Amino acid sequence: MRGGPQQIPRPPAARPGRPAPWADLSDADRRPSLEVVRAALTAAPPPRPVERLERDGRAAAVLAALYDHDRLAHVVLTRRAQHLRRHRGEVSFPGGSQEPGETVWETALREAAEEVALDPALVTPLAELDHLRTVTSESFIVPLVAELPGRPALEADPGEVERVLHVSLAELLEPEVFHEEIWAIGGQERAIFFFDIVGDTIWGATAAMLRNLLAIVTGTFDAADRQSPWGPFTGE
Repeated sequence: MRGGPQQIPRPPAARPGRPAPWADLSDADRRPSLEVVRAALTAAPPPRPVERLERDGRAAAVLAALYDHDRLAHVVLTRRAQHLRRHRGEVSFPGGSQEPGETVWETALREAAEEVALDPALVTPLAELDHLRTVTSESFIVPLVAELPGRPALEADPGEVERVLHVSLAELLEPEVFHEEIWAIGGQERAIFFFDIVGDTIWGATAAMLRNLLAIVTGTFDAADRQSPWGPFTGE
């Protein structure tokens, strides 16, 4: 069964959006290996930064950790614990707020170690993706992509994470998995992205970052199609 039980606060006037950028690719081109990912990220344009405003709090950094399994690139995701005050039960990358004196990479590695016991020594940095800012909290997120030498042995911290997910990019790229909706938020129309994987739905900021990554990996990235610097609404 695709999709998960979480309650997504869709506005009444939500309507279908555009197809996935990779919708017309062949099945073979939707099954990338880590080698393909690495080459695509090396050739990708620089990430679009988000200007930091005086009212902003600390930056957040998240880690998209990738590895090869059965010759297919996989990404580590988490389902957040149900008792959390914000974003309970949502699928996200390991990550969190930057501490004073940390680089964004140090933040992402620390948070991944805390949330899923990922050994920082296994991580090789690859790239940054487009930065984004959430609508209501006006916080900004720096997505980082890294590679691992193989499928890692991970353990969820029950205080933050209900489950660790290992998802192949091939599953995310399947034709029926991605869809876009247009939401009216704050007087503006915004594209909101969704990935209905087996047992879960990925949406909001995490889905926007995955769409950015997958468009680069599949060679369908269009710089003119980048999200607003304010990013997608995340329900915060």
